[in-house]
Amino acid sequence: MSDEVQDRTATRRIYSGRVVNLDVDTVRYPNGTSGELEMIRHPGAAAVIPVLSSGDDPQLLLIRQYRYAAGGPIWEIPAGRLEPGESPEGCARRELLEEAGATAARWQRLTTVYTTPGFTDERIHLFAAFDLVVKPEDQRPEPDEFLELKPVPTSEALAMIRDGELVDAKTAVAVLFFAGFRLGL
Repeated sequence: MSDEVQDRTATRRIYSGRVVNLDVDTVRYPNGTSGELEMIRHPGAAAVIPVLSSGDDPQLLLIRQYRYAAGGPIWEIPAGRLEPGESPEGCARRELLEEAGATAARWQRLTTVYTTPGFTDERIHLFAAFDLVVKPEDQRPEPDEFLELKPVPTSEALAMIRDGELVDAKTAVAVLFFAGFRLGL
């Protein structure tokens, strides 16, 4: 349980939506004072790096996806919101199939991160998937998903992060974590 939840003295729901809820919490700060914080409540998410090949420069499968909030398309890895009762790995498996048309024989948990803890409790669980079978005809994107798949060597994905071409935080963290620790290879 996080310190914020332990120090919450009151909460009121301002908005309930399809993806997020907005609460105003009254909290007790570490110095003993109190205040109100707006908190976006999110069920959590999972994301997966599809690893197409191993070797010195493993090939990854990236997705260029239209994102309204980003003002256009950005590079990402398959990801999505946890459904009620769904495990993080189950969510990652579902999203890999829906967004990339792929299944994997082997999975490696990378890490879990808070996306923006200043105003949301969303955590995203990051995985790598290996020994893939990719069938783009098996993709099942949602109506608001417009996806383009592209195999990219890890070195190119790192250069995309360095050059500001890959700006999605979950994808950057996952690629940097994978490249830095070379788990599962």
